[in-house]
Amino acid sequence: MLSEAGSVVDAFLPADRATGRPRGFAFVTFSGETEAAEAIRLFNGREVDGRKLTVNAADDRPGQPGRSRTEGSAGPPPRSGPFGGGDRPSRERPVKRKGSRRGLRARKRSL
Repeated sequence: MLSEAGSVVDAFLPADRATGRPRGFAFVTFSGETEAAEAIRLFNGREVDGRKLTVNAADDRPGQPGRSRTEGSAGPPPRSGPFGGGDRPSRERPVKRKGSRRGLRARKRSL
């Protein structure tokens, strides 16, 4: 639909982690600033399927502590090994064993 305003380079619709359904907003990248401005002019306030659209330029948010935001990064690369590959989603880190530190030391001593 937004290609009426110009050449769309990329579109990203974030999904809810729990349900997998779209969250109700999207990020669209146009090939130029003039096309983006035209999309805002044409589509901001337009009604589609009974819902009013809000179209505006994305704000650059400052980085959050503990997260790195790099240009063009789509997340960590796919992992191989016990937690990566197959049809199961990959985990970012191995599962931490439960139990107290005291119990961990006792298990180490018994080896």
